[in-house]
Amino acid sequence: MMSILGSEINKPKGKTIRKRSKSSNRRIARTRRQRGYNWEDTIVKRFNSLDTWKAFRLGSPSVGLPDILAVSTKENTIYTIEAKSGTTTTLRVPYDQIMRCLKWIHTFELYNTRKVIIAFKFLSKKRIDTGQYEHRELREYYKEWNESTPITDFVCTYDGNTYAVFNGQRRELELKDYTMPFHIGVSFSP
Repeated sequence: MMSILGSEINKPKGKTIRKRSKSSNRRIARTRRQRGYNWEDTIVKRFNSLDTWKAFRLGSPSVGLPDILAVSTKENTIYTIEAKSGTTTTLRVPYDQIMRCLKWIHTFELYNTRKVIIAFKFLSKKRIDTGQYEHRELREYYKEWNESTPITDFVCTYDGNTYAVFNGQRRELELKDYTMPFHIGVSFSP
């Protein structure tokens, strides 16, 4: 047993509990933001390499915008995209980000095709402990949000399965894989 601020916790066998410094936490947060920025930038570049598409990164989450807005006036289509990237085996999408994307596609009623896409990238290194990684296959998934589905937090697993999260409980959530209009360098189909 170990005491931290007067409360006791069970120490996992064989694990040491390390207290992170403020600078370490800042570095970790910066790495996460950079990873997310790079993934968003990759998606935008893929769209912009196509003649009929234009895509834009819309800014930080604090302004209530989706990560990416992609538009094709020729195809009369608009996508709002939330991009998630990480080294873990699951990536979580909070419900408010889905709501934000839905609000934007409903704003642009001019377009016949309006979709919310969630783009997941599981990096080729899997985090197993602080600063420790093991190699794995890089995987990308593009899931289309079904508007008839109740809006909730959900997760996507490394295998491409999606689960809704209700009060800490996982429930199966069937989201269709979506075929993007651009070429994907590394894709995975379960």
